[in-house]
Amino acid sequence: MALEPARLQVVPKPWGSTDLQPWNGACHNGAAIGEIWFQRDDPHAPEPALLLKLLFTREALSIQVHPDDDDARSMGLARGKTEAWYVLSAEPGATVGVGLQSALTQAELRCAIGDGSILQQVSWRKVVEGDVIFVPAGTIHAIGPGLVLAEIQQRSDTTFRLFDHGRERELHIEQGVAAAHAGPAAEQVPPRRLGNARTLLVGSAFFVLERLELAAGSLWQLRARPETWLIVIAGEGQLGPAKAGVGEGCFAEAETIRIAAGQQGMTCLVAYAAAVPSSDLLRPLAANDAVTPPSAASRRRLLLAAPAVPPISLMEARP
Repeated sequence: MALEPARLQVVPKPWGSTDLQPWNGACHNGAAIGEIWFQRDDPHAPEPALLLKLLFTREALSIQVHPDDDDARSMGLARGKTEAWYVLSAEPGATVGVGLQSALTQAELRCAIGDGSILQQVSWRKVVEGDVIFVPAGTIHAIGPGLVLAEIQQRSDTTFRLFDHGRERELHIEQGVAAAHAGPAAEQVPPRRLGNARTLLVGSAFFVLERLELAAGSLWQLRARPETWLIVIAGEGQLGPAKAGVGEGCFAEAETIRIAAGQQGMTCLVAYAAAVPSSDLLRPLAANDAVTPPSAASRRRLLLAAPAVPPISLMEARP
């Protein structure tokens, strides 16, 4: 049983931003921050299967690809990397690239990487706040500047960079060509209302991503059976005994959480390790309904301030 505040880990990136408002108010001494990782409060806890993060882009990221589970295990890694993005904010004209315009052979892909025409081969699309993009492992993809994204992914940082806009960083062309499904991406499945304030954004073999839109002053019970991550993206309220505002969240597993939306309401993203949406994830409560309280250890963790931690080691440099 676990219910604990997410411990936020900032990750500097050359393409990152110095302005993280309103998602994070900490001082970063002018460093360009590309990502904020949501970690378990206890650094000695078992490693989760999922990683929730925020991305801030002032420059374009590399064109890249991640291996699937089979490819990853053939390299001695625990898992591949399928991911999904939720657009929190987008400057006018901001784009992402998912898949290619047309199918390429491995030889054609190498050639496109070598002469830079991969930039024109990528299937670019404009995005706006609220858009959802699913990126299965093996999909060639890229993220443009001017975006703030919430990303949920299999917990792996193995990235094969194919093209990096002239930055002097290592490319992983042979590994990337071998891992890539060099063609158009599958059509994106549109979000679907599940009722009870729930919208299904992504359902995959590795995780489910939902949006919860909770009316002002409403009370809810969230049943987190598998590993579950929540982040507040609008409004404020209470997650268990802890207050939470924009950019804050929690981790839960085998726990029931009482959620109270504040006076402006509260919108959250919730991601959990399952292949299908939970039929009883969320239910409304009357003001006097009782909810099974979290365990004493979970309550203590939620009430303590999250400690600072050093960066974790990465298998590959993130783009």
